[in-house]
Amino acid sequence: MATPNAAVRTVITNATVVDGSGTPRFAADVVLENGAIHSITAPGTIPLDDGAIDASGLVLSPGFIDMHAHSDLQLFLNPEHYAKLSQGVTTELLGQDGLSYAPIDDLTLEGVRQKIAGWNDNPEDFDFNWRTVGEYLDRLDEGIATNAAYLIPQGTVRAMVRGFGEGDASAEEIAAQQAVIRQGMEEGAVGMSSGLTYTPGMYATTEELAQLCSTVAEFGGFYAPHHRSYGKGALEAYDEMIELSRETGCALHLSHATMNFAPNKGRAPELLGLIDRALDDGVDITLDTYPYLPGATTLSAILPSWASAGGSMPTMERLRDPDTLMRIRENVEIYGSDGCHGVVAEWETLEISGVRNPDLDGYVGKTVARIAEETGQDPFDVFVDILLRDEMATGILQHVGHEENVQAIMVHKTHTGGSDGILVGGKPHPRAWGTFPRYLGHYSRELGLLTLEETVNHLTGRPAARLKLVDRGLVRAGYAADLVLFDPETVNATATFAEPRQAAAGIHYVFVNGVAAIAAGKPTGARAGRALRRTQEGTRTTP
Repeated sequence: MATPNAAVRTVITNATVVDGSGTPRFAADVVLENGAIHSITAPGTIPLDDGAIDASGLVLSPGFIDMHAHSDLQLFLNPEHYAKLSQGVTTELLGQDGLSYAPIDDLTLEGVRQKIAGWNDNPEDFDFNWRTVGEYLDRLDEGIATNAAYLIPQGTVRAMVRGFGEGDASAEEIAAQQAVIRQGMEEGAVGMSSGLTYTPGMYATTEELAQLCSTVAEFGGFYAPHHRSYGKGALEAYDEMIELSRETGCALHLSHATMNFAPNKGRAPELLGLIDRALDDGVDITLDTYPYLPGATTLSAILPSWASAGGSMPTMERLRDPDTLMRIRENVEIYGSDGCHGVVAEWETLEISGVRNPDLDGYVGKTVARIAEETGQDPFDVFVDILLRDEMATGILQHVGHEENVQAIMVHKTHTGGSDGILVGGKPHPRAWGTFPRYLGHYSRELGLLTLEETVNHLTGRPAARLKLVDRGLVRAGYAADLVLFDPETVNATATFAEPRQAAAGIHYVFVNGVAAIAAGKPTGARAGRALRRTQEGTRTTP
């Protein structure tokens, strides 16, 4: 069956428009033509086509923008991309947490593929037929389900210049990284990401990051760090990033801005105070969060940074050496690993969400503590055994969040929505399928934390402004027709931790560049998404 990618004329009548700006809703008829919003008029003023969509009782809003997506390979491997389309996402920001696949060289590619297999899978027969940011964006332009913008991953760039090992970068190595970043920005990246609890990005000093951020700032881009700690040293880590933005003039977008783990219970107001004081001083800051308590990462991320140096193979060699393993155990169980945000590993909070080795499938959905109890092993030994047998590719959920923190951060004026969705694994985090409808249903309609207009603004207009999208994020005549039509009374997440791959309720239509990707609640197979490139005029598709 042919993929329906043609943007036909579509008439939507009697819609309640929530336009993404935060202003009050209004009733309208809306016409889509040639991939754009052609007109917005009073209801009942447009002659009806035979195929007109009667939107009585439904809300028409801009398509949702996922400010923290891990779809870098899944857009190719699972092109229907139902997880995101089914919840109304029409644009995603890729290249997150300092590790992704562009820019890349042959030597670095293999190490990156291994390191983030738990995020994106690592298919043996996939053709990585790009090396630069521009070439990756060209590959996206061949046809994807959603639009996608891209961040240059600082950890990958560092690995290209000086490998995956520890150590300070020399002046020459920093200059080489700046040259790579400059090329990526010229080719259309919107900014740079870091993963400062992941190797090798975590080895960069503040001074090194400042020089890289200065290069990003030359192009009007922004820095999106996964900073050095979300646990014991969270506030200090946030402060480092804010001061980095203040010093370099580089806009800052704080990735998955949570306050997790026991030391941070009830401390979200302290984080928001840091941000507000910086905003008052003119520092350009936004943030994203997902509306759930547990986080998600890889099991190998719990290791101390020195144990992860050099990539997967050297790490596994250390895990097999008895003396080194004893030192790793001390870091993880006694002192608190920097990979675990300075907090001692709590085995009952670490749930296996995905494995590559099918022999380990029975562990999915169980915590390390439960596996240890069932097998009669020590939990640390279970941890090491899984890492070795799964060759470091295991995904986990970390049950370490606090509801009062989630809600306090969610209502802040700099907040945007980001799923941080991992789309692979036996039982991935339900945020991959449920983030945006959960905001609309649970937190807006049921709890009333934000009005519908405010919630849609957090998920559309506000992130569009951060990305500098020239013609998306609002329902405006002339804007690209990235739109969602949903029932405000029934929209909600149905994905759960037990059954995470469940489509949202209440999403009736999703249009990407004027093409229906979801029609009457069903996927169409459309692949009308495009790469969104930074230009001097703003972020947009290329002609």
